[in-house]
Amino acid sequence: MSASAATPKQPLHPSVVAKLDPEYVKFHNDVLQYITPPHTLPWDPSLRNAPAVPGSTEPLKVGKISDINLSHTNMRSFTPKGDSPVSGWPLFIFFHGGGWTFGSIESESTFATNMCVRAKCVVLSVNYRLAPEHKYPKAVDDAIESLQWVIKNGETALNVNLSKIAVGGSSSGGNLATILALKAAEPNSPFTPPLPSPLIFQLLIVPVIDNTATDGPGGSWEENKLSPWLSPARMKWFKDNYLPNKEDWTKWDASPIFAPSELLAKTPNAWIGVGELDILRDEGVMYGKKLQEVGVKEVETVVYPGGPHPIMAMDA
Repeated sequence: MSASAATPKQPLHPSVVAKLDPEYVKFHNDVLQYITPPHTLPWDPSLRNAPAVPGSTEPLKVGKISDINLSHTNMRSFTPKGDSPVSGWPLFIFFHGGGWTFGSIESESTFATNMCVRAKCVVLSVNYRLAPEHKYPKAVDDAIESLQWVIKNGETALNVNLSKIAVGGSSSGGNLATILALKAAEPNSPFTPPLPSPLIFQLLIVPVIDNTATDGPGGSWEENKLSPWLSPARMKWFKDNYLPNKEDWTKWDASPIFAPSELLAKTPNAWIGVGELDILRDEGVMYGKKLQEVGVKEVETVVYPGGPHPIMAMDA
């Protein structure tokens, strides 16, 4: 390792070391602290060449992988080995993380293939357009089109069961998955048929739920503002890339926490996973509570002790 590479760029703050998962502490000290945070560098698309989150295992082997074109981008399908159920495969539509700025259908293939193999379902990973080149609501538009494509083509092209569609994502992808679940439940849904929602489940991993959150006094980020990797400055940089107009922050297709109760009540059952030491923890927990309060039948929120924001992508 060169002298410059050996200079810590994002060392752990002493106040959080004892609170963090020990395996994460070791990996951060060995690897992550030497990575220059991208929000401190001049913007260049080549920054996307680095892994969005280091520390994952190799993707698992699946039965078939194929790419599908949308109007402005594409998707990648992962099909399990073996014969499908008589009624067709269950389907999981997945949105990668990366602050709406980084990531691709390549970056979280490990998670996609694990879902494919272990949940025995087709996984459709959406390569939504990224900011700052493509700002809000372009990523939302791509999310909507992914489900429209599935409803129109999924049975014939992927042999999926349209009564068993789940949606999910990580971080900014969790934001898009949450929004897609809301869009699918709207009375004037962009999907056919519009009622009931074609989705039966939402799996939200460290999701971005409230783009008005801050680290100021009383802000939901305050308690964890010194936690590693996703700092308030980094999160604000992501938001500025994707949501540069402040008037958009409170729109529910940017911040699902502001969705009306009557719409929230029509969304599917949910599993929400958050890290104890993530600045996004409280908004994820609050969203789970709101879903329960409005009557969503099954909602499970899990807080992972000692976990900072990226830990669930670090399965290695």
